[in-house]
Amino acid sequence: MCNKNLVIRFVDYRANDIERVSYDIENGQFRLTVIPKQKINPPGKDHIELSYSGVSADTVIIIGGSNESHFPAISSKDLAGANIVHIGTNDITLSSGKSYISFSKPAPSVSEIVFSLIAESGFPVDMDVATNLLMGIEDSSSGFSSNEVTADTFAIVAELMRLGGKRQASLPRNTDLPPGAIPGQLKRKHAKTQQGIKLEKKPQINFQQSSQLEAVGSEDSPPKDWLEPKIYQGGNKAAFPQGGKSPIVEEGKNDKGNSQGESSGGISTN
Repeated sequence: MCNKNLVIRFVDYRANDIERVSYDIENGQFRLTVIPKQKINPPGKDHIELSYSGVSADTVIIIGGSNESHFPAISSKDLAGANIVHIGTNDITLSSGKSYISFSKPAPSVSEIVFSLIAESGFPVDMDVATNLLMGIEDSSSGFSSNEVTADTFAIVAELMRLGGKRQASLPRNTDLPPGAIPGQLKRKHAKTQQGIKLEKKPQINFQQSSQLEAVGSEDSPPKDWLEPKIYQGGNKAAFPQGGKSPIVEEGKNDKGNSQGESSGGISTN
């Protein structure tokens, strides 16, 4: 397919200032002459703009799709007389009534069909072509996990690898990794990384409530001297009254009026 027509446009130059346009051929070269009206300057180089319009093609190859709406270009007048060839995994229907040739057949990818056509035509397949077709088959079949994958698919993959095709390096699918952890992966914006993260509100401590709980617990706790070690001397009697108070120690005396603890010197610890 190539461009069909050359269009010469004069920008910022009034068309009414042109008297006529003529052309001739000198020494095999085409020459276009623009003649302005009297007392009007001719267009300059800055006024000239070149562009192309239309296409010229004998055959148009359309790939994929299932109906004419997927290929609006084939409805243009420029392609009215072109032959249409379709390659895809589904049959196509053209509502405009145009005749076409279809090489569609059920397959996991268009790349598999393209390789079959290349092999049947006897065209050579280099390493670059084999790699592109191999990547197309693997991507369209979701890593050969599609239900449409057959034994012929793996046979074509093996042949493409023999021809030098390289498989696409797959990246780990762990989405829990932080942005930029995978080499070659673009870092996402910080604002996007915050989306989907549920922030849990930390419980706030009420110091007034905490002090009230501490005061309530102190009423049931024993006094400090209750937990301290007690020293009893011989004959001492310790009474443990109710209510959690400290024990009452009574000293027994001997006939001489001295405490029995002084003569016995016994020490007992609680």
